[in-house]
Amino acid sequence: MAFSIAPGVWPVMITPWTDDNKPDFKAIEGLCNWYIEKGCTGIFAVCQSSEMAYLTEQEKLDIAKAVTEAVDGRIQVVASGHTADDKATQFREIENMMKIPGIGAYVLVSNRLDQKHEGEAVFEANAREIFEKFPEIDFGIYECPMPWKRLVSLDFLKSVAPEGRMVFLKDTCCDYELIRERLKAVEGTPLKIFNANAQSWFDSYQHGSAGYNGVMANFHPDLYKWCFDHKDDQPEKARLVADFLTAAAMIEMRIYPCNAKYHQNLVDVPMNVFARSADCTKLDKNAKGEVESLINLENYVRKQLGII
Repeated sequence: MAFSIAPGVWPVMITPWTDDNKPDFKAIEGLCNWYIEKGCTGIFAVCQSSEMAYLTEQEKLDIAKAVTEAVDGRIQVVASGHTADDKATQFREIENMMKIPGIGAYVLVSNRLDQKHEGEAVFEANAREIFEKFPEIDFGIYECPMPWKRLVSLDFLKSVAPEGRMVFLKDTCCDYELIRERLKAVEGTPLKIFNANAQSWFDSYQHGSAGYNGVMANFHPDLYKWCFDHKDDQPEKARLVADFLTAAAMIEMRIYPCNAKYHQNLVDVPMNVFARSADCTKLDKNAKGEVESLINLENYVRKQLGII
């Protein structure tokens, strides 16, 4: 039976680092506990926010294992790490990752399935080759924007969704009309679509998506959770909170994931403000002040909603 993804808020896991540039497993445990305390239903580990392109094969496995051990079955976990160019390495990484207990699905990166921009036939052939090679594994696909964004076609979704091998799509098209079409294409199948875009996620949720799976769940997942829980009984307020979340997400463009790590320190999840994928020395007083102001606004919204 296909792994059934729990709907809700799924943060994209950031990787804390020690002073000597190794994964900080204590901070990973603290972060996982924070996600759970804030009402998240799952974690997407070893993704772009985890700096997966800057991880060794062993670090990918070690981080994923640390996440599943910290979660200890309390919420779900999916993982990627699908960054290799050659098939042999990709296959090895999939096999090794899915040996880790507690990972429900392996998330393929869409641009790795059509690296030379050869088109839909190549994309589908590569995806199906992986599905057939690993019949015991459930898969997702992530439209990762690095090194380039390769969107999944409606035809592909219509073809594979009913078969049950693909159970998760991290949608990054940032187009609410296209997402509505995608949702219709997979309706009634095991495939659940999660929107990574703060501006369009609430519209997509109103039209049947499984929830939010984006960067801003590293800042205020509980506010996404509130919208998720109250879209029907408090629709006007939920829409207003979703509008706040859209504006707040502009901070994504300001030295992420460094700013998310600074934010975590201010909400009692200590970790180094360091990243392999970004220069955290650019997180100057002004950028830090933006994070501090965001926390003040988050707390104001929480007070208005009665959740603090």
